[in-house]
Amino acid sequence: MAALDGLPPLRDVIQRHGLDARKALGQNFLLDLNLTQKVARTAGSLEGVTVFEVGPGPGGLTRAILALGAKKVIAVERDSRCLPALAEIADHYPGRLDVIEGDALKTDFATLAANDPVKIIANLPYNVGTQLLVNWLLPPQWPPFWQSLTLMFQKEVGQRIVAQEDDDHYGRLGVLCGWRTQAHMAFDISPQAFTPPPKVTSTVVHLTPKENPIPCAVDKLERVTQAAFGQRRKMLRQSLKPLGGEGLLLKADIDPQRRAETLSVEEFCRLANCL
Repeated sequence: MAALDGLPPLRDVIQRHGLDARKALGQNFLLDLNLTQKVARTAGSLEGVTVFEVGPGPGGLTRAILALGAKKVIAVERDSRCLPALAEIADHYPGRLDVIEGDALKTDFATLAANDPVKIIANLPYNVGTQLLVNWLLPPQWPPFWQSLTLMFQKEVGQRIVAQEDDDHYGRLGVLCGWRTQAHMAFDISPQAFTPPPKVTSTVVHLTPKENPIPCAVDKLERVTQAAFGQRRKMLRQSLKPLGGEGLLLKADIDPQRRAETLSVEEFCRLANCL
């Protein structure tokens, strides 16, 4: 990559700017530029696309996205120490990198999208990754402002995203992702690829929006999944008692003795629609 974009190796950038990864910010820097290119390629063609990135850090993934032809990258970075390193990339790619210093959880990504096709590609900070995904899954308008999500998580979170009924990893996140997207795990990344190495394997997950998901009110689906999986070892007639219990289940034509992990996404939508 250094030869490809003419910028210095990431280790040199990190050393020069004193960028030690901070646990409090959920930071683990991915320094292998072959891997950052592999992540960016998972998103498909980037020609003419605006890419949103969260937590770019020293910019390894940012460089890969720009080198692969993205029209523009809009990166949200909370750590002000990383801004000078990102400014060097912006100078190298004039007009193609905008860096917003701020909290991604408080950023209105939809308003940043303008009229360009948008893809989101990010090595998400561990401490906010799942919440960001849920925010992108549950916008008021659907189809959403993004064409695809290519996101890096701890492998256990990736397994929860793609899980279906009767899978040990199946839960609220699997239902929400299965309801509105097609999701698959693309490839794993070993801890040794990061600085500092995390204690767990990471995985890259690729999600694309379903054009016509089952009609269902978001707030009701959230209530049903929260109640059902909040006591996942109990029968649904017990865990859903606050929402109507056995009466609600019979109305949705679901056996009250079943447990949450056995219900399909379609059945959860039926329950929500019967609330």
